[in-house]
Amino acid sequence: MGQRGRLVTSSADALAPAIDANAAGADTRRHSLSRAAAAPRRRRRGMPAILGLTPFAFYVVVFLAIPTVVAVGSGFFDGTGRLTWANITGLAEPAVAGSFFGAFFLSAVTAVVGAIAGAALCFAMLRSRPGGVARSLVDSASSVLAQFGGVMLAFAFIATIGAQGLVTVLLRNQFHINIYENGVWLYTVPGLILPYLYFQIPLMVITFMPALEGLKPQWLEANATLGGSRTTYWWRVGIPVLLPSFLGSLLLLFANAFSSYATAAALVGQANNIVSLQIRQALISETVLGRANLAGSMALGMLVVMIVVMLGYSALVSRTARWQR
Repeated sequence: MGQRGRLVTSSADALAPAIDANAAGADTRRHSLSRAAAAPRRRRRGMPAILGLTPFAFYVVVFLAIPTVVAVGSGFFDGTGRLTWANITGLAEPAVAGSFFGAFFLSAVTAVVGAIAGAALCFAMLRSRPGGVARSLVDSASSVLAQFGGVMLAFAFIATIGAQGLVTVLLRNQFHINIYENGVWLYTVPGLILPYLYFQIPLMVITFMPALEGLKPQWLEANATLGGSRTTYWWRVGIPVLLPSFLGSLLLLFANAFSSYATAAALVGQANNIVSLQIRQALISETVLGRANLAGSMALGMLVVMIVVMLGYSALVSRTARWQR
């Protein structure tokens, strides 16, 4: 019996690796089968998400992608449908190049002034209690005013500080102050700076305030522990951390002003010192015929500018996101 027991034990020991291998193989097959069965379930769960994106994808394709391709593509053809480079070279014409310069000037000035004023307002609101009355009021007003543009904004300024606006007449009659003594500046391209700041500053508040709120109190405490002053904290920590976010917001404001059309069209009128108004002139002018396809080349120029600006904005935002996690 002792020898038989040893033989049984030896046989069991010899068969143990094979049994373990079979068990491992069975586990592997079960895992493979479970993964194979889970794959269709994952695909079925992903279908509602894809279907949910269908309305947005339809909107983007029909109302954004197709009009953009048609508008930009028209710049490479003449009135008879033949391929030409004349419209592209037309971008160097003084009137067209001047309209791009006017758009750059207006966008840059309103972006810089709006960014500085908006950042100052954000710093002023930083000490207020989150969720308090003051913070909620500024956040709500910024969200509304950032979207307040177009013809409504133009009418508001005409009714307020226009040539016969309420404030203009009040200043002239009661205080003998004529804000248009040197000309009606509101209806010129430099006069657009003030209406544009009306929505540029709130947009800066919306985009820059989260970056300020992302500054961690531990950084200030660590600076104080190492003997640094508040000036040292802002110079060595705060400003370097906030600079990418500030520059990204600045680029966003530039793109917002560069692509604006309705406010300028309502205020400036027939003056075509902005590229968006020059495009309208090329499309609907009754005195300059045969230049409708030039609008496509100008739209291509605007598209190139917007792509460059938004690529810079995306790079700066991705850099800012590193420390906001």
